[in-house]
Amino acid sequence: MSAQVVAARDDLELGETLRLELDGADGSLVEVALVRAEDGEYYAINDICSHGQVSLSEGEVDGTTVECWLHGSTFDLRTGKPLSLPATRPVPVYPVSYDGDNVLVDVDAPLAAHQNV
Repeated sequence: MSAQVVAARDDLELGETLRLELDGADGSLVEVALVRAEDGEYYAINDICSHGQVSLSEGEVDGTTVECWLHGSTFDLRTGKPLSLPATRPVPVYPVSYDGDNVLVDVDAPLAAHQNV
């Protein structure tokens, strides 16, 4: 499977998030937080906090970070790297591309999180 259309460029306001369930190539569902950061760009990260089973799409966006609403860990939307405790492991980041006004996410080609730490 390749990149999937998930939204239109104007679907989300700055600082807004959307929880998605996308189909992986292996038939699994991949939970993704689609975020339109305050820089205007869209980012896609795994929706589940690496510290606990909490949805990051319910967190608050600040610049190019998202904060887990339960324990306060923040993650860099560009790298998935945790920027504050209690999380110590990164979350997967998925490539985002654009086709005209469409926003696409490729859950089958996550960026190598270990390279971003």
